[in-house]
Amino acid sequence: MKTLGLIPLPQEFKQSDDNFVLTSQTKVVSLNENFRPEVDLLLDIIKKRFDLDLSVVRIVPSDGNYIIITQPESETGKPEDYDLYVNQNQILFSAEGQQGLYYAIQTLTQLMPLEKSTELKIPCVQIQDSPSYKWRGMHLDCSRHFFTKDEVKRYIDYLAMYKFNVFHWHLTDDQGWRIEIKKYPLLTTIGSKRKATIIGKQTWEKDGTPSKNEKYDSTAYGGFYTQEEIKEVVAYAKSKYITIVPEIEMPGHALAALASYPQYSCTGGPFETYTKWGVSDDVLCAGNDETFIFLENILTEVMELFPGKYIHIGGDECVKVRWKACLKCQKRIADEKLKNEDELQSYFITRVEKFVNSKGRQVIGWDEILEGGLAPNAAVMSWRGIKGGIAAAKQKHNVVMSPGKPCYFDHYQSKDKAKEPLAIGGFNPLDSVYAYDPTLKVLAADDKKYIMGAQGNVWTEYILDFSSVEYMSMPRMAALSEVLWTKPDKKNYKNFVERLKVHSKLLDKMHVNYAKHFFKIK
Repeated sequence: MKTLGLIPLPQEFKQSDDNFVLTSQTKVVSLNENFRPEVDLLLDIIKKRFDLDLSVVRIVPSDGNYIIITQPESETGKPEDYDLYVNQNQILFSAEGQQGLYYAIQTLTQLMPLEKSTELKIPCVQIQDSPSYKWRGMHLDCSRHFFTKDEVKRYIDYLAMYKFNVFHWHLTDDQGWRIEIKKYPLLTTIGSKRKATIIGKQTWEKDGTPSKNEKYDSTAYGGFYTQEEIKEVVAYAKSKYITIVPEIEMPGHALAALASYPQYSCTGGPFETYTKWGVSDDVLCAGNDETFIFLENILTEVMELFPGKYIHIGGDECVKVRWKACLKCQKRIADEKLKNEDELQSYFITRVEKFVNSKGRQVIGWDEILEGGLAPNAAVMSWRGIKGGIAAAKQKHNVVMSPGKPCYFDHYQSKDKAKEPLAIGGFNPLDSVYAYDPTLKVLAADDKKYIMGAQGNVWTEYILDFSSVEYMSMPRMAALSEVLWTKPDKKNYKNFVERLKVHSKLLDKMHVNYAKHFFKIK
């Protein structure tokens, strides 16, 4: 029986040698008007791929084959689940809600022929499907390098194809502020631009300071998203059942913000948006109440644009040398009876969290927010290995696993680095991604429920254009999708690679610049 290019693999899957033949006479039977957006999506896919205009009816036809969309007799409260049955006479979708039907259509799309032909055969299958994790995420850093609105939407298309439901949009950092904030226009007129960019790999002296031999280009670099563009992308993602989690970095990784508004630093500046990679010593001042008003005003506009539950506030790699020398920060430590600068960071995150919670939202941050004590309701994104995830889950906090190994897709995917694009380092090949298990076995059963899922991160210090984003993320994104969707006992790497080889023909048709190392796997 021929291999089908289904990714991620459904939970229950059977196929036969028979086929459903799609023709211009095939009818679509829709019994629920609430499913109309998904019916229109299916019709649009068939029209674009095969130039067929199918009719929608409300009664099952007495002759000819048809596609029918139904709901199960009883609801289970699982809106992402779906069944898909294809026999010679009908294609039957069954889903409680629109999201499950959307996923079923994604699966059917992968079963369809890629080209128009005299006979359009869809293989007969029986599928019962549901996700393993509730947070199935991918990240894209648009600060170090900027990607257009249309490129971001194309990235979201890939997430949708693989049934991801979270897009983590990294919008601010030392190297660029990418989101329009109307109350603070200098964030984009100044902070979205850098005068130059380091050439090649960042290097360091033996004492840990940046190398004096670094070279920079002479090209100004910039870009940002207007609020109208943000709204368009949010709506686009929502139509594909993807929630966008925006990241506004604080208290570190904030040099672009401080270049725009230096009064919220410890020293008063002046500053420039970072032209190199790495981390700046200059961070937001935790002893200045005006800093928190600044952040609250920014977050108010951010929350108006992004309706999802979580707001990512960074919290990682906050260098504390400025705080140690800052009279305001030291006074804050004394007034709040804090032990040290780690507890000052906890104070900072907790204060911001209280504001976000007051708006009915939750914060999520990188695992450094554990240092000095975790804010009461914060979720943790564990990137420095698994220790942060373990600690947070034991404290009964929600966790998203995203360890650098194997979830950083800016790392090399081949040991033959000379033939690969320049990368930040590391080695995360396809098989390592596929073998990953986000559920930490060291956790007690009661604590495992706090692991919401995982995500892949695409940091872009060395990823200059969207074609390179595709190369670094694909097909590792496909492998991670199966980690997060398919139950571990259903997974098989050899089988995945065989399906990926078939699936790659769809990627070719979509003109995706994916990495092709897997073709060498026997």
